[in-house]
This record gives sequence, structure tokens and C-alpha cells, in this order.
Amino acid sequence: MVSIMDQKDRRTFLIRHLLEENPDGRNYTIPEDEEEQKRLLRGLFNVRLPADISSEFLTVQDEYLKKALEQKGITDIADLVPVEDGIFLWQGDITTLKCDAIVNAANSGMTGCYAPCHSCIDNCIHTYAGIQLRNACADIMRMQGHEEPAGQAKITPSYNLPCKYVIHTVGPVVSGDVTETDEKLLRSCYLSCLEKASENRVKSIAFCCISTGVFCFPNRRAAEIAVETVREYRSKNNDGIEVIFNVWKDIDLEIYRGLLGENRKA
Repeated sequence: MVSIMDQKDRRTFLIRHLLEENPDGRNYTIPEDEEEQKRLLRGLFNVRLPADISSEFLTVQDEYLKKALEQKGITDIADLVPVEDGIFLWQGDITTLKCDAIVNAANSGMTGCYAPCHSCIDNCIHTYAGIQLRNACADIMRMQGHEEPAGQAKITPSYNLPCKYVIHTVGPVVSGDVTETDEKLLRSCYLSCLEKASENRVKSIAFCCISTGVFCFPNRRAAEIAVETVREYRSKNNDGIEVIFNVWKDIDLEIYRGLLGENRKA
């Protein structure tokens, strides 16, 4: 039965199963419109607390998410052109990037964004990785016994994403002017992710724009710290890790082009 499902069948199965987990959702009518169904499914993924689920659900979910990602289009690091030795700049959806590891800008709870269909990278990564990622992060947090401090890093499998690993880091939350502590913590995020990647023999890592957006770190200063930290790490280490600076917004693309372009002219 599972093997002959199409995407609509899988989506309906997943929605129905998630609704039935909650007594309040059992009488909910699933919309007919495809986009409304996709939004409902994403929202249900987002609000589900960490918990075990049936192997049948996971089989259907995995097939659905992998097909959905294929439809979005996968970008392989092998097809990218470096802007300088071992460093790439790429604008696009980080969940579609095929490399060894992508970096998730997490919150201190470390189990993802629970706001339905929120546009943050934490929400996007957890949505397309599947519920296994939230469960894995919850296991890490239970063993740790406290919230994740800013500036550190944890690594998990990627599950349904085209990368191999997700490295999670909590950036500083800026309130008012950027402080020296904010800058040190952001630098620590990049360095911790690179060190965690090296420990796990990761050969390529994609960084999002950590702490910008809802964490309010100014885009330009955040990019300056990112580029400075990566260049310094690569100059001091011989682990051969290639770095992709992944941006989504045009403003970040222009900032990184300027920072990396300056190096090419030197």
C-alpha cells in the first residue's frame, strides 16, 4: 500500500495521522486545495512535540519529504564555483543543498521552531528533515539537562535532507547596540561549528547567516565576523573543510559579495 502512494496520498495520510494524535483534531476536515494541504502538514509537523511514532508513518513521511525536496531541486556543492580557495557563496534554500553538513541557527531549546509555518531557518530545516530530527535533538537536550548556551554546537544526522549532517548552534540575541560579548559569541558559533565538523570528518559545511533576522544581529557586522572567522580557521588548520556561505536575502548576497570580492582583488 505504502509503495503505490503518490504525493497526494502520502500528504493526506500524514495529515490524518497527525490530526488523530490530538483528540481536538480528529474531526478536522482536510482541505482539498494542494497548497492548503501542504501548509497544514507543515504546521502539524511544526507543533508536534518530540515523541515516538510508528514505522509506517516514518516510511511515508520519508518518501514524501524526499520527493518534495527533489521537486524543489537539489544543488550539489560539486557544481558550485568557489569565490576563493575553499570558500563558496550561494544564494538559495539551504534545505536543498547537497554537502556534508549544513548549519542550523537554533534557539536555546534546540528542538526547533514550534511556530506553525514560520519562515525561520530552524523551522525550515526541521520541517524537511522530518520529525526524527526533533526527536534526536530532544534526546540530546535530555542528556544535557539544560538549555543550549550561545556559541556552542551540536551535530545530528540530517535524516531526509540531501546533506549528511545538521550542525546546530545558538547565536547571540542582540538587544540594542552590538556588544563585544555579542561579537565573541557569534565568532564562537562559527568556530564551534567548524571544530565540530572537523571532529566528525566533515569535508564541506554550509553556514546560514547566524543570528541575523529575529536575533537582530546587524547583517553586515555578522557577515564580517563570519568571513573573518572562517578565513582564520582555514589558515590555521589543514583539515580541508570547504565552506559555503549560504544566503537567502539579496542584502546578504551583496554584503558577502563585497567582503569576498575584496579578497579576490588583493
